[in-house]
Amino acid sequence: MISWRKHYRQTLIAIGLLLSTSASIYGQDGDPKNGEKLFKANCTACHALDKQVVGPPLKGVVERVKTEGGVDKDWLHKWIKNNKELRASGDKYANEIFEKFNKTEMQVFPNLTDKDIDDILAYTTNPPAPEPAPAAGTAAPAGNNAQAAPASSTTTNVVIISLLAIAALLVWILIKLRQLVKLGQSEDLAGLNETRVKSFSEIYQKYHYVGKGLIAILALLATYGIWNWIMWIGVYKGYKPEQPIYFSHKIHAGEQKIDCQLCHSSAKYGKVSEIPSMNVCMNCHRTISEYNAAHYMEPGKDKAFYDGEIQKIYAATGWDPAKQQYTGKTQPVEWTRIHNMPDFVYFNHSQHVVAGEQAIINSFNKKNPNNKIDVVCKACHGKIDTMNVVQMANDFTMGWCIECHRTTEVDMNNGYNKEYFKNLHDKLKKQYPKDGGKITVDAIGGLECGKCHY
Repeated sequence: MISWRKHYRQTLIAIGLLLSTSASIYGQDGDPKNGEKLFKANCTACHALDKQVVGPPLKGVVERVKTEGGVDKDWLHKWIKNNKELRASGDKYANEIFEKFNKTEMQVFPNLTDKDIDDILAYTTNPPAPEPAPAAGTAAPAGNNAQAAPASSTTTNVVIISLLAIAALLVWILIKLRQLVKLGQSEDLAGLNETRVKSFSEIYQKYHYVGKGLIAILALLATYGIWNWIMWIGVYKGYKPEQPIYFSHKIHAGEQKIDCQLCHSSAKYGKVSEIPSMNVCMNCHRTISEYNAAHYMEPGKDKAFYDGEIQKIYAATGWDPAKQQYTGKTQPVEWTRIHNMPDFVYFNHSQHVVAGEQAIINSFNKKNPNNKIDVVCKACHGKIDTMNVVQMANDFTMGWCIECHRTTEVDMNNGYNKEYFKNLHDKLKKQYPKDGGKITVDAIGGLECGKCHY
């Protein structure tokens, strides 16, 4: 009897353990936390846990392939490591999946070990709970300020009204005092007041030399003011308009380290650095449908704001993220241009980005030792990788360009023009022997009118 009870108790314990682990019998051989890291590093370009991207959602994929295709984890190992080989072997379920998703080939991952795949499957089966959102109390200062704003505004209004009332009272007192003074004047003072100069013409006749001097000074100041105003027409330093789709260069060029020329591809070999087409945006945002960089949020903006801007890209390109295909219904995006040279000015981006790249960088860093740059674009456009909203960073006046040409040394060792300009450079070194043969851009025609003006 005792022996039977002993075995009965052990059987119950075994059944309990089996039931407690039955929900995660597939994919739980691995480490979900490590699987999350591997998933983000290898899978997020085409997959998400809870929605279709390029490929299907992967949450519960172990149980799903077991139900749909009657296959197990070993099949998933083969599929992930080399799905092409599995399809070529004639595997029915592998070819069904390939046909179902428009014959879009999945990347092969021969570098992933069996343990890595187990970890990824464990993550898709039972993903770790997300980190708790910041406590509501952390946002209290902003809320308090928002509530305090009306009270502060009311207090300001009360102060202004009080000051105006005091000023009105003082004026009234002064008027009354003046009336009292006039009443108490003697006959002599009254006669003196009658002999005082009371018209502007009489004052001017008496002090015409001083008046003419003041008028001359005012004329000079007015002329200077008008001249200064005219010289700054068309200068828009600091101009930063709102765009129809919000684009933060700090996030893309700064946080994500995306090279300027990946989007502005014609800046290096063309006259104009064009506005990138929306297809360039879709190269990345076809698979990036939401903002997940929680470590960087601009003040006053949240995840919902960034996600909404990504949806504007989809609307402009006619992309259906649910079906992962283009609808053909596009919407033009009316970007607001920031940098715009007048028609009478010739400026070639490739000439500066290619031929003058290192020379411009060296010259800028020499003049700005505490604000150095590493990309030639920043010399004119400022540190774009730190700007959330792009603004015009410099004056872009003729004087500004001329100053740059007078101080930027020509790079005689530039790989793009070293052989082509060899004879010219040798001639210039003999012509300008001072300062060790250093030659600035003005020496090679950088100040000639025809170089920049038609």
